[in-house]
Amino acid sequence: MTVAVLIVAAGKGERAGSVLPKQFAVLGGKALVAHAVDAFASHRAVDEIFVVIAPGQQALLQTAFEGRHVAGVIEGGALRQDSVLAGLSAITADHVLIHDAARPFVPHDVIDRLLQALETDPAAVPALPSVDTLATADSHLGGTIDRSTVFRIQTPQAFHLDAIMSAHQRWSGEIATDDAQMARAAGFEVALVEGSSLLDKLTYPADFTAAQSRFESRMVSRTGMGFDVHRLEAGSPLWLGGVLIPHDKGLAGHSDADVALHAIVDALLGAICAGDIGSHFPPSDPQWKGAESFRFVEYARDLVIAAGGIIDHIDLTLICEAPRIGAYREDIRSRIAELVCVDRRWISVKATTTERLGFTGRGEGIAAQAVATVRS
Repeated sequence: MTVAVLIVAAGKGERAGSVLPKQFAVLGGKALVAHAVDAFASHRAVDEIFVVIAPGQQALLQTAFEGRHVAGVIEGGALRQDSVLAGLSAITADHVLIHDAARPFVPHDVIDRLLQALETDPAAVPALPSVDTLATADSHLGGTIDRSTVFRIQTPQAFHLDAIMSAHQRWSGEIATDDAQMARAAGFEVALVEGSSLLDKLTYPADFTAAQSRFESRMVSRTGMGFDVHRLEAGSPLWLGGVLIPHDKGLAGHSDADVALHAIVDALLGAICAGDIGSHFPPSDPQWKGAESFRFVEYARDLVIAAGGIIDHIDLTLICEAPRIGAYREDIRSRIAELVCVDRRWISVKATTTERLGFTGRGEGIAAQAVATVRS
């Protein structure tokens, strides 16, 4: 049986308190909708993924996806049920998992339980029992409800495609709370499988704060190191840490030879095990001749973000006899902080000499060493 996923990402998310619709809000370095896509794409049983967005959200989706590809992007309607039906109409798989983008974390074991349930039932949903006392209320507390018969229903919700299409087409036109209720109203049995607290929907600002804390608690700090050397020569500008420094000599290289930024690039790449600067920007490639090194840093930063990483700290050491770095240290810190999108407090810039020993001591070149700490 073929399995398609339909991610519904067409809402406005006004209660989340964000300028962006919440499905495009960033959590742990990537948008909620990207988290959901990655979770399903990494499951062995999923054959294709479709995403439904609201009119005018194409640019937001493109930014959120950062190179990810799906089988189709569909423009939704005024109501959630309209958006789902539009998405279902593009799917030809046997089974479909319908999921809200506002639930970014999708455990694979929940997907497994849903697909197993579809072997005997036309529909299945993840559910969690209520652990709190439930009661009716208006302005005052009313009577309690038997919580043993009450469950929290989550997504993804799984269906035989023909069953859920029939349910949508036969729906009376009222606003539906979810697709499982539509299937049930159409006479289809809906199985319950064990859900997960990871599938809690992010609705309010506090939900995002809690999710970010939970996400970060699972992250591991990794350290990358970078080292680079360039020779000094007359007639070239001297760029160090993205700052143009007055000096009688500049650094020679294929690009602008900013030895500090090159070391930082290697440190960032090392922290995510993504090779070195030469493998991404080979000096044999003429397009990088004279290139500004800040572009390399932005590239490495974006690779870290795409890998779900967070840059926490950069420690840079410049090794040279001249120029004296002290007068430019704060400008370099500010520029690096800007490039890697890290608070300036967590950018360290130091300088040392080799006591006139070696090529740096003789003023023939400048070396740089960088350490980057990344959580991922």
